[in-house]
Amino acid sequence: MINFNDYYGNVVQLSFDYLPFSKNPKHVWVICKYKDQWLLTIHKKRGFEFPGGKVEPGESPDEAARREVMEETGATISSLHYLGQYKVQAKLDLIIKNIYFAEVDQLHDRDTFFETNGPILLDELPTNIRLNEKFSFIMKDKVLQESLKQIEKLSF
Repeated sequence: MINFNDYYGNVVQLSFDYLPFSKNPKHVWVICKYKDQWLLTIHKKRGFEFPGGKVEPGESPDEAARREVMEETGATISSLHYLGQYKVQAKLDLIIKNIYFAEVDQLHDRDTFFETNGPILLDELPTNIRLNEKFSFIMKDKVLQESLKQIEKLSF
């Protein structure tokens, strides 16, 4: 278990165990690779981030992960791997998210990317995202750093 405060000072617990905080999380976050590049989305308000969002009624978190990646980037996932889960105790809410690693096989043109401006591909993630104003606050805490270590550890 990794405990820390996020970009806004909220208490975060991160675990790479299987579903440690909730069997039915309401949110997902998907770290994506496409042809050896990182696939992110450009959120209209927050900036560059990996795709993610809410699990819809009647949908599993895995299904939500695939849907969110398609909606926000136009990508279809060839393989989806559960990495872990994190819990954020915000001032007004408790948020629990599944973290996934996805390998993408295709990018499709779309008429809309919903709340995003579509995909962006990066050869590398900047070493100090925290200071880079182009990136969303979601990318600026230990969840991303530790998840990238987990991806490397699992040799995805």
